[in-house]
Amino acid sequence: MAPLTVFDQLALHPFLADLPAGWLHRLAVAGRPVLRHPGHRLFRQGAAANRFWLLSSGAVALEFPVQGRGDITIEVVRAGGVVGWSWLLEPYRWTLGAVVAEECRAVEFDAARVRELMAADTDLGRELGQRFLAVMADRLGAARVRLVELYAYPEGPR
Repeated sequence: MAPLTVFDQLALHPFLADLPAGWLHRLAVAGRPVLRHPGHRLFRQGAAANRFWLLSSGAVALEFPVQGRGDITIEVVRAGGVVGWSWLLEPYRWTLGAVVAEECRAVEFDAARVRELMAADTDLGRELGQRFLAVMADRLGAARVRLVELYAYPEGPR
């Protein structure tokens, strides 16, 4: 059996599966399949945000550095999830860190190319913007819950 093309992977991914084929073909040009092993750092907080990933398998831990405690896992993104949204907003710097927790397969996107596609096709740009806004809202909610767990109950939940 032949490996799936990037287009096929996008068409099967829950984040993009319902987009028109024409949009998926354009996006596929900006993506490439990757395999990342546990411990591989995708990015650190504050570094240039120039990529994002759609996970088809595995898991990525999103981390936030806490003084005196090191990197604290805020959320774990699993298969079907999206890693990275900081590439959408200037100054294009990561707001968290991310490290592969379980071997993962993903489509890795060149963020600058995707921004160009979004600017060239405002309907595509609006649709992707809405989808990433939903991801951002989910991450904010997860971060709040995790921070309450860490700081309200430093010895663990009661």
